Amino acid sequence: MTHVSLALSLAAQLALAAPGADAWRASEIGGVRGITVGPIENTYHPGVGYGSPAYDRTLGESRAMGATWVAVTPFGRVADLGGSGIDPAFEAPFAQNRADVARAVEMAHARGLHVMLVPHLWVESGEWRALIDPGTDEGWARWADSYGRFVRGWAELAEATHVEMLSVGVELRSWVTTERAPSFARVLADVRRVYHGLVTYSANWDDVDRTVVLGDLDVIGINAFYPLADEAGASEAKLAEGGARVRSRVHALAEAWHKPVLFTEIGYTTRPDPAVRPWEWPDSMSHVPVDPAAQAAAYRALVGPLLDEPDFAGFFVWRVYADPDDVSQEAPWGFSPRAKAAELVVRDAFAARWACDPWWRRAFGPAAITPGVLP
Repeated sequence: MTHVSLALSLAAQLALAAPGADAWRASEIGGVRGITVGPIENTYHPGVGYGSPAYDRTLGESRAMGATWVAVTPFGRVADLGGSGIDPAFEAPFAQNRADVARAVEMAHARGLHVMLVPHLWVESGEWRALIDPGTDEGWARWADSYGRFVRGWAELAEATHVEMLSVGVELRSWVTTERAPSFARVLADVRRVYHGLVTYSANWDDVDRTVVLGDLDVIGINAFYPLADEAGASEAKLAEGGARVRSRVHALAEAWHKPVLFTEIGYTTRPDPAVRPWEWPDSMSHVPVDPAAQAAAYRALVGPLLDEPDFAGFFVWRVYADPDDVSQEAPWGFSPRAKAAELVVRDAFAARWACDPWWRRAFGPAAITPGVLP
């Protein structure tokens, strides 16, 4: 069977599966070994974005690292936190972006990779999308309508291109953790009418416990920029303790909702002490020492304990870019693990046998044993 037919057969299997808490396990996908491929859609950089030969080289590198999934992140523009509406064009015209993303999905499938499509919001004012607040009932209704059209358009493309998983939102705290959440649930229901793969939502690590719509998802998604230490200079042992705490939180969340947890983003910048405030964006920094060993240590501490957690569905590395040779997309102290010590950590993790993989259940049964302890 070819890579393409393998991908399409999985997509067909997911389309036939009943949505809900058992959808991921029933599909027997196994652990999601994923890499997010960031777009290069600026018209000043033609021929290197999604769907290009440069992007295909990134897919090849991802496969060589052991990835089985890629995440593709088309953006829409929002002017400011007032949430007046979404412009689906981003750097290039929307029709071009849509065609490029469709081609990107096709190329990933041709490489034997599964795809998560993640429609993202770019706030032009530079503020965080989690704080969008239209202010009034009428404003929220207009925002929900605009967002619903935006994400439905990408859901239709996901269905047409046999995307295996769709994230219906990213870090929308002011919406999904408040009394406004029912209107987001309606967006989810509308997406379900046109898209039949796995559905998740990318909650922020510090608000997932307050996210109201988790019951409407197949997989609980988290952008997992958890701090692993409180102070600079933490030893690897201290970082490992932080990783163990994250695993405990994942287990508790999965048990509470009876469904798996997926880290839709994980990442650490290449600088000293990246695990103290891992969400800090590299673009806001200057003259930062580059520290590949610290980045690798943070990855090791977070990922290691989770591979023995049966309720952990996997992770997507944040991130590499659609042109692997373009180093202008972020500073040397940025998130990309490409050609750094952290890449070796990711390769080792991808190559390991995970407790969430189907072999575990086949070998030990549903009651199994203590995670990580083989008989």
